[in-house]
Amino acid sequence: MTFPLSSFHEAADAIRAATALKPKAGLVLGSGLDALADLVHQPTVLPYGQIPHFPESTALGHKGDLMLGHIADVPVMVMRGRFHLYEGYSPQQTVFPIRVMHIMGVRTVILTNAAGGLNPEFRVGDIMVIEDHISFPGLAGLNPLRGPNLQDFGERFPALNHTYTPELIHLAHRLAADQGLALRQGVYAHVAGPNFETPAEVRMLGQMGADAVGMSTVPEAIVAKHAGMPVLGFSTITNICVAETTSTEQPDAADVVEAARRVEQGYQALFLKLVPALVS
Repeated sequence: MTFPLSSFHEAADAIRAATALKPKAGLVLGSGLDALADLVHQPTVLPYGQIPHFPESTALGHKGDLMLGHIADVPVMVMRGRFHLYEGYSPQQTVFPIRVMHIMGVRTVILTNAAGGLNPEFRVGDIMVIEDHISFPGLAGLNPLRGPNLQDFGERFPALNHTYTPELIHLAHRLAADQGLALRQGVYAHVAGPNFETPAEVRMLGQMGADAVGMSTVPEAIVAKHAGMPVLGFSTITNICVAETTSTEQPDAADVVEAARRVEQGYQALFLKLVPALVS
């Protein structure tokens, strides 16, 4: 499914009809990270169903609202929940709001998710800054840029070697260190889901150089990069992936959400410093 340029403007016009706010930063809140929405001061809240062409969010732990307000005096646009391939949406539908953010004036995007840990040094509760990704759906043809190129957003063949902006990665590490918060850094593997990975798949992903795995984020990063928007990505390690068939461990979606919620305070403190620094 592809969208004409007019579709994004229709959505943006509907948002502008509800608020005069001109956002500078856009945030996407992943599973279990809805507490970051509490940082938004006096928000205008729009359910996704009220915005033209927005899908409905059905994933566990995703509220399905768009918020426009301020975090530490910075005007922001916040997605309380995102859209996934496993919900039955096309890649173009999953990234529709990112392009609306661009039209609204957002120039920096922060993406968050809950992810399974592949790196043997990672522990549940770690926060990983994404430095690069491997997109299995994208490599197989489920790329959000497939179809006619919308030149108003970017060129046909964007380079992705700096999808996650190095300067923003360094900034995140520095601000986190100032608060005594140690961030991990690594490669995020994007899979379609909705099942958790088999032990053989877990071993394969680790051998390919992935540090964490999840079912989101990468399509959004691709279209943001396509539009020239700096991107900063965070994965909360909410479970350790099972790599052996003899293991009795069973990853569970509810446990993932609960594990993400346990790092809320660290995230909130970091974002109160990070968001102003991104637009200064």
